[in-house]
Amino acid sequence: MKQSVLIIIMLATTCVVTAQSKTDVWLEQLIRQQASPFLKDMLNQPDTFHCQFIYTKIDRDKNNQPHFTNYYYRVNRTEYFNPASMVKLPTALLALEKINTLSKYGINKYTTMLTDSAYSRQTKVKYDSSAANLLPSVAHYVKKIFLVSDNDAYNRLYEFVGQQTLNERLWQMGYIDIRITRRFVTMNEDENRHTNPLRFMQGDSLLYLQYAAYNPVPFNFKRKLLIGRAHYNRQDSLIRKPMDFTTHNNFPLEDMQQILQTVLFPNSVPEKKRFRLQPEDYAFLHRYMSELPSESNCPHYDTTEFFDSYTKFFMFKAWRSKIPSHIRIFNKTGWSYGFLTDVAYIVDFKNKIEFMVSGNIYVNSDGVLNDDKYEYEETGYPFFKEVGNIIYQYELKRKRKYVPDLSAFQFDYRN
Repeated sequence: MKQSVLIIIMLATTCVVTAQSKTDVWLEQLIRQQASPFLKDMLNQPDTFHCQFIYTKIDRDKNNQPHFTNYYYRVNRTEYFNPASMVKLPTALLALEKINTLSKYGINKYTTMLTDSAYSRQTKVKYDSSAANLLPSVAHYVKKIFLVSDNDAYNRLYEFVGQQTLNERLWQMGYIDIRITRRFVTMNEDENRHTNPLRFMQGDSLLYLQYAAYNPVPFNFKRKLLIGRAHYNRQDSLIRKPMDFTTHNNFPLEDMQQILQTVLFPNSVPEKKRFRLQPEDYAFLHRYMSELPSESNCPHYDTTEFFDSYTKFFMFKAWRSKIPSHIRIFNKTGWSYGFLTDVAYIVDFKNKIEFMVSGNIYVNSDGVLNDDKYEYEETGYPFFKEVGNIIYQYELKRKRKYVPDLSAFQFDYRN
């Protein structure tokens, strides 16, 4: 009996689960003890900001193998937030996975991929002005997704993988709550189910033709997802009702964290949850997940718009400043409809520390969606800056039994 009581007390002091929401008391105390009045005010208004985040502590053993411990704050798989560009992460991974299956045709991620059209609102792609050879490829699309979260690059990889394969493969891997139903261009549900025919070319020679595809598999849209008090529709008319996200993309924060961990540390997860990628694919991904726009020669970016922290929310976005050379952030971000998300692995090579932090927040004080009036700059980015820095300062001070060897994540970005 005493043992049972002790277990109950221990659980109560470590993790609180309320209405399917997970919070580790230790993490909440860590954040609140260091939080500014600004951050405390946000944490005290969960029904306004809906913030949730995960801190992933990484400890290496004597063989330099990483071991992960997740701590949660208000993490709830059923509390909907729009994932925005976060869906580009699994789409890029599955595009690399699929391109490997075409190697028997002499195709790899650098092979020219031409997009044709065969259905309503589909568009063609014959060249890419941002590529060195002016030709589109899976590799170049993936690169642009991680460098600046390029929407067209995502659309083209969505079309290459196909809506059916994109979803069924993720469900097969155990990510049953992920739903990717749409491109980032105006299309209805039927049009998004149809994907374009594609051609892989070597010069003027056709290596492989991928026919137009249609996804007949139904999605579960039983749960209504209504956000806000009003919204503007596609005709820019104000509708004084919540916006309906029922058929939109869905991607729980826990799954985002797991997928990023899988990409960075594939051996840390069960084989079922790993993507079928080659070692060179992982090296390619790790480089472009961490490369800054100013370091990219191709594509070349205007760094007044695409500054170093353009897609690095945690710790740096609010500053719009240079990220110190000894710190690298391997991540993916998303922002839309007032929702901001970042899932990141942060490495400090000088101080030999590493950790993951994943978070989401909603900043839309007027409750109107599609009006382009969101508090990203005033509230959202400062939230990520402060939470990231609180965890970073904790990591600087905490003792490790074994100092990590982080050389696998160091790249020469000049080449």
